Formats: sequence, C-alpha cells, structure tokens
Amino acid sequence: MSAHKLITDHLDLWTGAVTHKSGTGRGASGKNGKIELTGIKKLRELILELAVRGKLVEQDPNDEPASVLLERIAEEKARLVKEGKIKKPKELPEIAEDEKPFGLPYGWQWTCLGNISQINPRNDAEDNLQATFVPMPLISTSYYGEHGQEPRPWSEIKKGYTHFADGDIAIAKITPCFENSKAAVFRNLENGIGAGTTELHIARPYGATLNPLYVLLCLKSPRFLSNGEKKMTGSAGQKRVPKDYFAGEPLPFPPLAEQHRIVAKVDELMALCDRLEQQVGDQLEAHEVLVDTLLNALTRSTDAPELGENWARVAEHFDALFTTEASIDKLKQTVLQLAVMGRLVPQNPNDEPASVLLERIVEERERLVKQGEIKKPKKLPPIYESEKPHELPNSWQWTYFQSTGYTRLGKMLDKAKNQGEHKKYLRNTNVKWWKFDLSDIKTLLLEEHELSEYSVKNGDLLICEGGEPGRCAVWENAEQEIYIQKAIHRHRTFGGVSPHFLKICLTVSATNGQLSKLFTGATIKHLPGDKLARYICPFPPPYEQHRIVEKVDKLMTLCDQLKSRLSESGKTRSQLAETIMEQAVS
Repeated sequence: MSAHKLITDHLDLWTGAVTHKSGTGRGASGKNGKIELTGIKKLRELILELAVRGKLVEQDPNDEPASVLLERIAEEKARLVKEGKIKKPKELPEIAEDEKPFGLPYGWQWTCLGNISQINPRNDAEDNLQATFVPMPLISTSYYGEHGQEPRPWSEIKKGYTHFADGDIAIAKITPCFENSKAAVFRNLENGIGAGTTELHIARPYGATLNPLYVLLCLKSPRFLSNGEKKMTGSAGQKRVPKDYFAGEPLPFPPLAEQHRIVAKVDELMALCDRLEQQVGDQLEAHEVLVDTLLNALTRSTDAPELGENWARVAEHFDALFTTEASIDKLKQTVLQLAVMGRLVPQNPNDEPASVLLERIVEERERLVKQGEIKKPKKLPPIYESEKPHELPNSWQWTYFQSTGYTRLGKMLDKAKNQGEHKKYLRNTNVKWWKFDLSDIKTLLLEEHELSEYSVKNGDLLICEGGEPGRCAVWENAEQEIYIQKAIHRHRTFGGVSPHFLKICLTVSATNGQLSKLFTGATIKHLPGDKLARYICPFPPPYEQHRIVEKVDKLMTLCDQLKSRLSESGKTRSQLAETIMEQAVS
C-alpha cells in the first residue's frame, strides 16, 4: 500500500485520535491541559519509519547502489586524512547480521554515521571572523532541520562550545531534548561556520557524498530515538546519549538518488500532515468556542425559564458538544458554578432560611468559646455589595468562611519533642481535589494533650494552606486514626453545615480566580488562616445544601463515566493507529 493511500484510507483515524490531558480533580479545578493530536503524531512517525525502511518511494534499478557510494565516501575520507585536513578516525566494527533490525531493499546497505561522516569535528578559523552562535532554544524539532542563529565573532565562541559548519547534521544528546528530537541541518551560517550548545552531537559528511536531510530523518525516526533513550547514561534530568551510540548505531543507507527522492516525498507528506493538523486544530477551536458559548449562557441565565431554555439547547446537542475531555471538564465547572449560584436544584419555600442557621451557629460558637473549647474569632466587617460575586436566591446569604465553623492549622513538624507517641499524619501532598492519596503516610510525635487538637474526625474539611492553596477534600474514614501537620487547615463545621457544599464553593473559587485574591507570597503561594477566614462564600438553607451536594455527586459521576468512555474510545483509536503503523512497516 502506498504512503498516500495509507493516509487517505485511514483519514478519520489519523484525524480522530486526539488525546486531551485534562484538568485535575473531580471538580476539574486545574487548568485544562494540552491537546495532543495522537493520530497525526503516529502518522508522522509512520512516514519516517517507511522512509528509512525503503518503503516510501520506489527503488530505481538504474540508481548507483549504496555499496558504490560507500566506497566513494571511504576514498574521500582517505584523501582528507592523507592531506592532513582531518585526523584518521577510529575504525568501527562491521555491523553483524544480528545487529541489523530489519531487511533492506536491493541497492541499500547498512552503515553507521561514524563511517560516513566526521563525528564532533572542530573548526579552524581566524579569531576576527564573523561566525554564528546557536544555543539549544534555537534548535527546532522541525522535520526540516530548521534552526535560528545569532552572529558572533569567532573569538568569542570558539572555546567551550560545540563546533559545526554548513551541511553538518546535529541532534541534541541531553534529555528531554533528545526524546523531543531537537535536531538540525546547519545552513546559511555566517561565513559557513558556527558554534553553540555543548549538548549536541555533530556529524559532518565527507563532501557532497550524501543528503544531510536524509540522515536527519534517520535520527528522527522512532527506532533511533527509542533505542537512544535506552542507551542514555547519567542521573535523572541530566541523562545523555553517548557518542558511541550516535556514531555506531546501524543506519539504513540508500543510493544517493533515492535519498533525494525520499527527502522530497517526506517533505510532501509532512506538509500534508501540517494541513491535517491545522484542519483538526481549527475544528477543535470552533468546538471549544461553541461549548464555551452554550455553557456560559447557562450561568448567565437570569431566571428559571431562561435557564431551562438554555439547558434545552445544550441537551439537544449534547452528543456533539461533549466529545473531548476538555469539554467535559467545562461541563463539570458549569455544574459547580450553577450549584453555588442556587440554580442547580429548585428552592423549597418551606426550608428554614440560611439566616436562621447562621444565627444558630453564632450561638453554638459562643457556647464553645465560653467552655474554652475554641478561641474567639476576630470580628469581621460587613460584606459590601461590591464584594459579592453574583446574585443569590432570597433564602440564601453571603457569609464569611469563618462563620460556617472552626478552622485551625496542624502541628509544626519542627515543634515535635522526643516524647509522646508516633502518629500518622496528613501532608498537603496527601490532599487532592475531593479525595485523599494515602499511599505515602508519614508519622510524627504527638503528646497526649495534642491528640484532640490535631486529630481529624469524620466530616472534617481539610484544605491545603500551600502547594496548591485551597485544594480540599472531606475526610470520611472513621476507622482510621489520623492527624494533620501545619500545611493543612482543618475546618470543622457548626450547626449541620455541609462540608461537601463548602468544598464545592472552594473548588469554584479556585477555578474562577476568586480564591487567589486571598493568597500571599510572590512565587510560592499560601492561604493563611486569617485570609481563609475572610473568604466570602454563598450560603444556602441547610436542607438545600444537602440537595445540592447530592445532585452534584450524581452529575460528577455521570461526567466521569462519560470521560471514561471517551478515554477508552481514544485508546482504541490510538491502538488502531499503532497497529496500522506496525503492519505498514512489517
């Protein structure tokens, strides 16, 4: 099957396999991740694999075979050594049969870069010559080997940097640049020479004996990158591909005329991939705008009839709208926004209004202060109209977070003395959005009188003070004894206030930026207790709080199920693309 037919016969697969790395948490309060066009990425990899296996263009029996070309390269190398222009390179062992990863077409030969090019050469030039400097950020991941450049005097860059010249082939050797296939064929350098980042391996062809862009395709092929990643040495974050791999890895080498035809065909097919990518990108962008417009109409609805009308419009096109993880995350956010606006469930005129519950909470707080169980909170000013983010139903009320319960931080770790008992405690890394990760639990020393002070009870709302301030979950594990460190606020509600409803409020405010106004710190953000106390949240009647939480749980579960099915569908498409790729190159 021709490469063009492979693309056109499976067009829906290449363009339909899309991976979207979504926001974090059940409420999806994290920022939406990056869209990856998985199918088109696989298609690009397939084109490269077909190219280096001799399956992208037809062979021409009239082409001079690669064996003759390799003899000519060897002669050119010997001439340069004899004339003293290069040092005699180290002889590389012949490639054994079991080292050849696949069969080659007639006329091709297995070789390696160390045999057909000079590895990591040095330039010899006058100090006052104008040259080119290329740092790593100017090395692209383009299939065309593009790069940027900065003019510099040769005297400034000749020492301490990698040397290269026009026509040289380069690939990044350090992680993650290597895996991302940062590579280049250097062109249009000042006076034909340059130097740059030390994190490059360079191959300099012996004269015009090969097409550098064909070698670039080999370096960018999935097999070369995958094998190179396995050969990396060094510590995490500083791993590098060794020179021996770069110079000695088996390289499929076609006749020179076929090299040129392969490069031209790859250019043509990569341009087609670019057009497909643009088309899919435009479709996804239009889809995102449509989703945003319709969901925003829900939250802007002024009354129940308008909300019903806008929801009917969303429901009518539900299957077409929520086809990506990003759109489902936005649906989640809209559900939560409607919940805190009092528009997710109907109000019951028989419900006790929020104001009565708040009065009862004041009485309960005063009793606990009088009994010495909690400290008296600071008096906060009235909430002004300009501070209220949106309108609320008549039975609701805006209130400070402080008014809903009692908040305290956990124990400072450096205050632990060499006495007491070792107890398990939660760090902010254990608190995720709406859930806990208990896979890594530490212990600290707690004295007898500190146990009740720092313990966590069923129904406690635990809120991260730093890391990702405001990230929160409700503890619902009566069986496990657990405590908290200072990085976590423990909020214990009064008067039957639902901690789950407060969790919803915090999630919405983390998403829309309202909560960030309370953060302190320039680089590392924190949510101190006095700022959390002043967080303004909507407060519905107690029974309505529970109805909202129940409705949100049901809708979040449905969204998660929809996302799971979408993920499975995406995996299936990706697996199909992978299968087609494997079959095409086998």
